[in-house]
Parts: sequence; C-alpha cells; structure tokens
Amino acid sequence: MRIAIGKIKEELQAAAIAELPVFIQTYADDTRAGVRKLVQMARKKKEDYDKEVERTRAMSVYEKEYGMYSYICGIDEVGRGPLAGPVVAGAVVLPKDCDILYLNDSKRLSAKKREELYDIICKRAVSVGIGCVDPQRIDKINILQATYEAMREAVGNLTVRPDILLNDAVTIPQVDIRQVPIIKGDARSISIAAASIVAKVTRDRMMEAYDRVLPGYHFASNKGYGSAEHIAALKEIGPSPIHRQSFIRNFL
Repeated sequence: MRIAIGKIKEELQAAAIAELPVFIQTYADDTRAGVRKLVQMARKKKEDYDKEVERTRAMSVYEKEYGMYSYICGIDEVGRGPLAGPVVAGAVVLPKDCDILYLNDSKRLSAKKREELYDIICKRAVSVGIGCVDPQRIDKINILQATYEAMREAVGNLTVRPDILLNDAVTIPQVDIRQVPIIKGDARSISIAAASIVAKVTRDRMMEAYDRVLPGYHFASNKGYGSAEHIAALKEIGPSPIHRQSFIRNFL
C-alpha cells in the first residue's frame, strides 16, 4: 500500500537538509504527480542549500587568508546618511570555521532575515561589540569622524582584543591593530557581513523606539532617512532632539 501524499508532504516538511537525499531517493520512482512535485521541491531545496554553502565559503576567503590570527574582527557601520538618529557600528569576532549561512550585506536581506541572523550571530560569535555616536556629536565633529569614533567604540566593547580588523572600505584612525580595508566588504566577508547585520538591527530597533516617543516623523518606517513623509513632517513640526542639525539645513 502506497503512502498517502499528505504523509509524504509532512515527511518533507519535517526533513532536515541532510535527510533530503534519502527522501529524494525513496520517492524518486513514485509516478503520482503530487509526489513528483514534492520530490522536485526537495531537489530544489537541496540545490539552494548547496549554493548557499558555496556562497558562504566564497565569502570566507579573507577569514581563510588571515586564518593564522586567533581573533579576526569584522567591522561595519550603518546610519551615515540619515537626517536623524545616531551612527552605529558593529564589531564581530566569529568563531573559526564559522558555518552560519545567509550572512550578507544587511541591505540585501529582509528585516525578518536580519532579525533571525542577529540572534544567531549574538549566540554563536566569540564576541560582539557595538559603538554608537549621537546626533549632537555628529554635528560637532562631522559624520566621517563620528563613524570612526563609533567603530573604535565597537572594537573597545569587544570582550576579546582582535588580532586583525576586516573593515568595510575604511581605515580607522587611532587604532593600533592591523587593519584590512575591503571594498564592498559587507558582501565579500562573513565577518563584515555579520557586523553589518548587528549594526543595522541595533540601529533599526533604536529608531523604532524613538518613533514611540517622538511621533510624527515616521522613524519606525524611514529609520531617520530623508523619505518624503519624513521631510514633510520636518517642515511642518520642526526638528526633533535627534535630528542632525548639520544635515537638515536645506529643509528648514
């Protein structure tokens, strides 16, 4: 007696990636259209997983190149361009031979995926550090210097001292640790990608919290960036305590 298609579907839904080859082999000769569809779904799921493993392996090239170091730290920032809110930097030291999948430039990930990866990174990383520079400080020293300051703070908040820093494009002044600036590093290094995700989720949560106490600017949706509704609110309500005065002069 053949197994009901509904049962086979439940089996596929419960199958781990490592179990998919056995599932495919077990039902490959079943001629029922519904089963053929499930087998094809299993093949596609396995193929997608294998591609992601290869992509992650390719993004680990810098981690392999500098594998002689014990603590490799990825650094990235978020929030250089918004009209309001802080600039936030993340510093992440991943374990050797890290196998976290789907790490990527945070801008290429959905909010849901970023949140999922944030929890995984914080749980599995050797150490995570956050640096945050507020709008008043940005206005005082300019956004570039504020970004460097946030990055130094993030490194300083790690529980281990990195042996080498993999940075997204920049070289951070006043840091006595070897640095490797990587153009588009958040899409080319798993360590920098992890830092990008941590910084992005941290700042997004901050802007959502600001939205609750500073309503009207739609910070929860625009995260402080210059959307049409944000600029309209800025002109109507005026600046909030978290607006960057040096960024909003053209709108007032």
